[in-house]
Amino acid sequence: MNNTIKLSKRLSTVATFITKGATFADIGSDHAYLPCYVCLYDSKAQAIAGEVKEGPFKSALETINKYDLSTRVEIRLGDGLEIIQNGEVNLLVITGMGGSLIRSILEDGKSRLSCVQRIIVQPNVNERNVREWFYKNNYTITCEEILEESGHIYEIIVADRQADKSPYKKDLLQQQLLFGPLLLEHKTEIFIKKWNNELSKRIRVIDEMKKAKEQNQDKISDFEKELSWVQEVLKNGNDNSKQ
Repeated sequence: MNNTIKLSKRLSTVATFITKGATFADIGSDHAYLPCYVCLYDSKAQAIAGEVKEGPFKSALETINKYDLSTRVEIRLGDGLEIIQNGEVNLLVITGMGGSLIRSILEDGKSRLSCVQRIIVQPNVNERNVREWFYKNNYTITCEEILEESGHIYEIIVADRQADKSPYKKDLLQQQLLFGPLLLEHKTEIFIKKWNNELSKRIRVIDEMKKAKEQNQDKISDFEKELSWVQEVLKNGNDNSKQ
């Protein structure tokens, strides 16, 4: 049997944050590559792979059987966190979805999270939405990674229920939720690249809103405030790179 699984850079990075011996759920697992990979390399890990659609469910089942992991990786068909019972897992992974969807999955399934000590997410967009949920629900961000793969930039956010130290500062909270409190401390080249792209997008959006016949001044003001934050972060980032 070929006992190796080659993960994408994105998922292999996620895997590094899954604690040894974890009993975890991977929501929206697709082919179940991540849980199978982790269980192949960690003999004590147990996983539940969740899928909401029949096609990916069958693909996941094929992967589990291929690697002879049916006693350690269970595939379940269902929506969000309804596939797990409260107390069944101690770690949760949700990747490859929009931040708003991830947030709604966490909010809708809150009653099932009492024993979940760590949540690892990788939103495709709208990362701030998930950070806000963590902030309001006593999960502290303990690690953030930003990486580029196949022309896409991804952020991975790790949050723990009982962390020693909060990364947030009250006077900078909104900026930290937008950029990521830990990513903001170490502005990598990929971070700068992402926010240069976002700067251009925000300028275009503000320009379009100002051309509208009926202007939403509050929304324009919010976007202009964010634009100033992005400009300041990029200025500081570029200044630091020259030192």
